[in-house]
Amino acid sequence: MSASLSYPMSALKSSTKSRSQILILEPDLAVLDYLRSTLGNQYSLSLFSEEQTLLDRLEQGEDPDLLLLALHTNRDPLPLLTHVRCTKPNLAVIVLSCSAELGDLEMVIRLGVRAIVMKPFLGSDVERAIEEQLASVEKAAPVDTMREIPLNETHSFVRASKRMRDLEAQATLVARADIPLLILGESGTGKEILALYTHKMSSRSNKIFLKVNCAAVPADLLESELFGYEQGAFTGAVKTKPGKFEVCTGGTIFLDEIGEMPAILQAKLLQVLQDGTFSRLGSRSPMKVDVRVIAATNINMKEAMANKTFREDLYYRLNGFTLSIPPLRERRDEIPVLSEYFMRKGAKRYGREVLSFSKTLTDCLAAHHWPGNLRELENVVNRYLVLGDEKAILDELVPAETSEQADGTAAEAPGGAGLKAMVRSLKGEAESTAIAQVLEGVGWNRKAAANDLQISYKALLYKIKQYDLSPQDRA
Repeated sequence: MSASLSYPMSALKSSTKSRSQILILEPDLAVLDYLRSTLGNQYSLSLFSEEQTLLDRLEQGEDPDLLLLALHTNRDPLPLLTHVRCTKPNLAVIVLSCSAELGDLEMVIRLGVRAIVMKPFLGSDVERAIEEQLASVEKAAPVDTMREIPLNETHSFVRASKRMRDLEAQATLVARADIPLLILGESGTGKEILALYTHKMSSRSNKIFLKVNCAAVPADLLESELFGYEQGAFTGAVKTKPGKFEVCTGGTIFLDEIGEMPAILQAKLLQVLQDGTFSRLGSRSPMKVDVRVIAATNINMKEAMANKTFREDLYYRLNGFTLSIPPLRERRDEIPVLSEYFMRKGAKRYGREVLSFSKTLTDCLAAHHWPGNLRELENVVNRYLVLGDEKAILDELVPAETSEQADGTAAEAPGGAGLKAMVRSLKGEAESTAIAQVLEGVGWNRKAAANDLQISYKALLYKIKQYDLSPQDRA
């Protein structure tokens, strides 16, 4: 049998409608023949069993619609994928893989592969992946077009920039690979929304999505919360209780603030990720579960590993793939779109009429630094909605002393005090405002605020007391 097969396109084309041109590289001739028999009626196929023959075809100048590329464990896919990308940078590529090696999957995703279909597969699995990619090409919109994807009754994934569009595409691909996912980003950037979006795009979407905030649950309760306990395991355990991993079997568990997880639980989580087993508190019998783990943190994981506060082996097990969400200040072009979205969301929640944003307010929102990111922006929009006072929002975003300096007038020294006292007073007011904004942006989560401000938790508590701050101050 010939080492390379290529079926003529003319033999597979419809007389009434031009079919999508699909190239397939699969060294296993039996699998190649199966793909021909299952896909040949729908598409114009060119089948190859050798890499070089495929590359020669791509260099002929034709523009196929899609490439199906089989990966095998004994072959490094990097040279071939790199060559394909250089020859046809816009060609949609779907990978057929019999390996779930995390390094291989991450590499092909980084090279722009559109979808991964794991072997063994049915012809319908491949056809579904092809149709989704062809549809996405036909409906391709400019990269800065706004897109709002409802996730549940209260949350949507909203993006309006190329950077977030690329993140959406990566999350969609990772979702189908069903590997552990680590989401990095500052507080308030939308890590939970991205986790929920990934779940919705996965094969587990009809199962439960369950969030556990590792920083909000006391360390001595977190183990029983995650893994459950047997009756009599400790004082007060009057009956057996299943943990979150049991409840979530078949679905996705989202471990928020994973960097705050106590060391003793990190070892137990590592076991779950390695073989899917754990034991309830008070039990020696292992239980097996099928749960996808998505973790998120706002801390520097490399520093945490260097300081021995986070296990290196757990990090690499969690890090099947990493998605990093940029802070709002690095995607300011999305602020008007996100502001409108939060306004509609808030109006529905509070039963109010949607308010418009003047150019002055829009410019002010776009210029703000947003230390609390999306969470802070939503809070500001909600206050504008409830108060209906644009000036109050402008004054909040542009402190009085800044406005006075912009007008060329000096702030009056309080009580006729000297220059040093005046500077101390202004510094204190600015510091108070900054701390209040960060606290508000993270929903008054003091631990998260201390992290964002890069000061100790104790120092933050002192500042809150010093400036007499409270959640009502900024309402």
